[in-house]
Amino acid sequence: MKKKLLSLILASAMAISAFAVPTLAAEVETIEIEDDEEETEEAADEETEAAGDYHIGIVTGSVSQSEDDRRGAEAFQEKYGEDRVTLAIYPDNFTEELETTIQTIVNLSDDPDMKAIIVNQAIPGTTEAFRQIKERRPDILCIAGESHEDLPEIGSAADLVCNNDFVARGYLIIRTAHELGCDTFVHISFPRHMSYETMSRRVAIMKAACEEFGMKFEMETAPDPTTDVGVPGAQAYILEHVPEWVEKYGTNSAYFCTNDAHTEPLLKQLLEYGGYFIEADLPSPLMGYPGALGLDLTEEAGDFEKILAKVESAIVEKGGAGRFGTWAYSYGYTVSAGLAQHAMNVIDGKSELDNIDDIAAAYQEFSPKAEWNGSNYTNADTGVKMDNVFLVYQDTYIMGDPGHFMGSTDVEVPEKYFTTK
Repeated sequence: MKKKLLSLILASAMAISAFAVPTLAAEVETIEIEDDEEETEEAADEETEAAGDYHIGIVTGSVSQSEDDRRGAEAFQEKYGEDRVTLAIYPDNFTEELETTIQTIVNLSDDPDMKAIIVNQAIPGTTEAFRQIKERRPDILCIAGESHEDLPEIGSAADLVCNNDFVARGYLIIRTAHELGCDTFVHISFPRHMSYETMSRRVAIMKAACEEFGMKFEMETAPDPTTDVGVPGAQAYILEHVPEWVEKYGTNSAYFCTNDAHTEPLLKQLLEYGGYFIEADLPSPLMGYPGALGLDLTEEAGDFEKILAKVESAIVEKGGAGRFGTWAYSYGYTVSAGLAQHAMNVIDGKSELDNIDDIAAAYQEFSPKAEWNGSNYTNADTGVKMDNVFLVYQDTYIMGDPGHFMGSTDVEVPEKYFTTK
């Protein structure tokens, strides 16, 4: 059911280099060839100029709410220039500012040269924004990364949707915790997130996987950072309660939270009091780790191999070897930049919009050594597979001395989990 996402660019490059143009002896023929080459070069220059004569917009959360998403957008803008790439930020309190969120996204379509708009994370309001954009500008590609809205719903308005594989990961995170010796899995969230199909189905899968591996499944509720308590209040709650949870569930318990803002205080306290952390909801060595470890990664910015090495060294130093995991490359960073790259490749005629290998190739431009897996989304209620909605995931890396990949992308997820709800 799964299709391995591998990019085989080198093979194509070698094939192209194997063909050389023979030298022609006749002077008149040489002149004609040179003229053709000049015309070809001129045509190529005109094509390049035309190909670059459009804009791409990327909408993300703020640095305080979704730093990796924002940094990925900034990296893409830096690569192609502010004259071609426009960035926007939706409100931190997007649940209370729905109209502002919608307008922020729609406003990008006012640019007559705009050809693609990517929203990562695609929070509530994105579907309506895409519908309004399509009414005004059907020529604009509307792409959603990590949708908070039901996938069939946003899939009806977006040209393409790419989410983390909540189905496969629901099983694989539990499987990894079991392999590391954990006997209990603790899921931390709040009602808003549990109302999302992606997260509620993942919980059901995690519960079923815990039963399969003989583990206990526990749920804890923490404050929603988008409510009046804000990020500071939500983080303070986690800091206060993790010691209680570890005492209650034991040090062989693994923890998972559905919110980015909860991640840093959770990591900080697990390092102090014990427990395991397989990977974040949207995994990255930047997700929570720098703040929890007090790391300055200014010099390593943008270089995920160096970032991971520095984070891993700090984890080992604090006695966390073998207990903390991540994806080697940031998911949020890769989605923002990778989907924008994919949009550009599609507009330039280099890729097909709904081709999973083309999507993977674009992702791998910003995660060159990552191994990915994934599949089309299947509606658990109808059994219908959606052609324009994809679920993807990266292999899990457990930090240690030395660290190691868990081989998650090679594991065949049992078929029953794809319809668990």
